[in-house]
Amino acid sequence: MKVKVIPVLEDNYMYLVIEEHTREAVAVDVAVPKRLLEIVGREGVSLTTVLTTHHHWDHARGNVELARLWPGLAVLGADERICALTRRLTHGEELRFGAIHVRCLLTPGHTSGHMSYFLWEDECPDPPALFSGDALSVAGCGPRLEGTAQQMYRSLAKTLGILPPETKVFCGHEHTLANLEFAQKVEPCNDHVRAKLSWAKKRDEDDVPTVPSTLGEELLYNPFLRVAEESVRKFTGKVAPAEVLEALCRERASFEHAAEPLQPQARALLALQWGLLSTPRQK
Repeated sequence: MKVKVIPVLEDNYMYLVIEEHTREAVAVDVAVPKRLLEIVGREGVSLTTVLTTHHHWDHARGNVELARLWPGLAVLGADERICALTRRLTHGEELRFGAIHVRCLLTPGHTSGHMSYFLWEDECPDPPALFSGDALSVAGCGPRLEGTAQQMYRSLAKTLGILPPETKVFCGHEHTLANLEFAQKVEPCNDHVRAKLSWAKKRDEDDVPTVPSTLGEELLYNPFLRVAEESVRKFTGKVAPAEVLEALCRERASFEHAAEPLQPQARALLALQWGLLSTPRQK
C-alpha cells in the first residue's frame, strides 16, 4: 500500500492510496480533481473509488467534477450532504480494494456524518493507516460543529484511540504547528509536546508536510486524546472526560481567536472550512 500525500488549497491534504500489485487506486477527500488526476496519470494507476470523510467544501468539492471527468467512479461516504455521493456507508462496514482492507469508522463531532477510514493489508509488515479527515489531526482535532461533546469523546477515545498504536495517521489539514502550540499551553511540562513542536517548526521552515504521525505518538502529546490525564484535567478544571474535551474545544477556539486577526478573505475561507458557510450543493 502506497500513500501519496497531496497538499491542496491553503492547508488541506487529499490522498491517493495505491494497491501496488493490482495498481488500483482510491482517493481520499478530493478537493482539487485535476491535481489528483495529474498524479493518477503519473503513477499509472486505475482510480476506482473516492472515500470522503465529510461534506465540507474543502473535502468534498471536487467530487462532482471528478465524477464527470472519470465516469463510473464510486463516491462513498456516510453523509447524504456529500457531493456526488453514489453510496452511503455505515459504521463498521468493510470494503476491499485488492489486498487493501478498509474499515469504515463513524466519528461524529466535527460533523454528524464524519467517517474515518482504517486501512490495512493482510500479511504485510507495513503499519495500518488511518485517514481521519477533521476528526483527528496531528496534535489536535477539528472543531465540534455538530453533535455533542459525549459523541466527540466516543469518536476520539473509543473509536480511534483504541486502534493499534503503530497506525499512521493521515489527517485533513496541516494545522500541526498551531495545534502543538496549544498543546504546550495545556501541558507546559510535557516533554513529548516540546520535542514535537521543535520538530514541527523545522518542518514548517522547510515547507515539508508533518503527516503522517502515528496514533501512539498522538496519545503522548495530543490533548484531545489525553482527557483522562491529570495535567489536562487541571488545565480545564473538569473531571468527566466529555466535559474536559468540551472545555478543551472552547479553549482551543479562544487560542485561535487570540492569534493575529484574519483578513476578511481569509476569515471567509476559514468559515467555509469550518462549515460555518456553505456553497450551493451541485447535482
